[in-house]
Amino acid sequence: MISYCDHCGGPEGESGHDGCRRARALEPPRYCARCRRRLVVQVTPAGWTARCAEHGSLSG
Repeated sequence: MISYCDHCGGPEGESGHDGCRRARALEPPRYCARCRRRLVVQVTPAGWTARCAEHGSLSG
């Protein structure tokens, strides 16, 4: 099964995701790591929620 970068949506096995990992320390995910769909993200003062149409919700 292929996994994807949750910041840029590219295949996780490819190189060049160092910047994505640094950005994810401060930002919510933008893509589903399982299916590469764009997430619906809501940021609040208490944190964030992200929802994939196929795989459901994440929070942080």
